[in-house]
Amino acid sequence: MPRGNPSPKMAITVDADVHRLVLQAAEAKGMSVSAWMTEAARRTLKIEDGLRAVEEFQAIHGAFTEEELAESRRRVAAAIANAPAPTPEARLR
Repeated sequence: MPRGNPSPKMAITVDADVHRLVLQAAEAKGMSVSAWMTEAARRTLKIEDGLRAVEEFQAIHGAFTEEELAESRRRVAAAIANAPAPTPEARLR
């Protein structure tokens, strides 16, 4: 009988190109595929949660102004300019 709190298992199917890139990305980070997929899923869930929060904010306070959107674009561009080199998974976008 397993001790502690074992993680549930999941069987998934992915496209061949995604499979290859996931293996490369996990290896490049020195992670298992399971750990890499868990990290990727957490990141995606966090992004989706943030997008829902933005929708809720705008529902209460109204849509962002053009000035607010322009400032956001500037901040994102600055963050991208200072970001590390893309990883293999970035090629999927």
